[in-house]
Amino acid sequence: MTIDDIARELNISKTTVSRALSGKGRISDSTRQRVMAYANDVNYKPSAIAQSLATSRTMNIGFVMPNEADIVDMPFFQTCLWGVTSMATRMDYDVFISMVSATDITGLKRLVENSKVDGLLLGRTYTNDKAIAYLQERKLPFVTIGSTDVDGVVQVDNNDRAGCTDLTGLLLLKGLKKLALVGGDSTYVVNNNRLNGFLDGYARAGLTPDESLIHMNVNGMYMIEKTVHDLLEKRVDCIIGMDDSICNSILTNLVKMNLSIPEDIKVASFFNTSILDHNKPSVTSLKFDVAKLGMTACERLFDLIDGRPVKPVTLMNYEVLMKESTQIM
Repeated sequence: MTIDDIARELNISKTTVSRALSGKGRISDSTRQRVMAYANDVNYKPSAIAQSLATSRTMNIGFVMPNEADIVDMPFFQTCLWGVTSMATRMDYDVFISMVSATDITGLKRLVENSKVDGLLLGRTYTNDKAIAYLQERKLPFVTIGSTDVDGVVQVDNNDRAGCTDLTGLLLLKGLKKLALVGGDSTYVVNNNRLNGFLDGYARAGLTPDESLIHMNVNGMYMIEKTVHDLLEKRVDCIIGMDDSICNSILTNLVKMNLSIPEDIKVASFFNTSILDHNKPSVTSLKFDVAKLGMTACERLFDLIDGRPVKPVTLMNYEVLMKESTQIM
């Protein structure tokens, strides 16, 4: 069923049908109601191709995520993507997924240069971010799911720094003065935000952290195992994993060493997903609504695409979950 078919059946012009269906243009209410009633009866759906040609839009957006070699937190991206697609579906848009790394944005370029999307969501931000520089040059609407220092970029992010500050402060308040931090790749902006939050927590408590207990760029089970051994020799009070994957690896190593949590050593995480949900004992962590993060970023992207005013930075709320893994025995 097309607009031509409806016009012919109702004995009116194609322009009148188009105005009735789009809600634009001047026609009588009775004619509009007549067209809409008939369209509902015959289950009329506008052609996506025709809409695209009429609006000069692809009706697609892109979600750009790190390639598989970089992913240690797949649950985050799965949940975030669910939020993105939920919002996109409401807007009659489809979502293309592209994989990139800090040094290779070939997949992203292919989406842009083949005119496949109306806008993009960057699922991770890097220091010296190539994707951001490229998209600004191409003047394509985009939103980062993550923070950046680059001017003029619309950002939606979890408030990692404030959350890590609060969690660190609470641990210090419990009397756990010798805190260790184990973090991942320092080229990820999110990891720098979490590190700064950790340092802010100490500063707010009027204390100075032991820099020898801060380990960044710890990747892979071997490095985590060696780091855990080193920290235990230094008799730390608590080991904080910068994300749920690192924390889970820390917990695995402690179990292998027959250490009890929290009796022998306390553990916390600066991020929580399903990876830690069923751990015994339950793990002190920061909880963010990742699906809402994706939905909010997608909403901001549609505002950009439609030319509406957009808030430059949106920081999502968090919850500090104090659980059994940091209990004072």
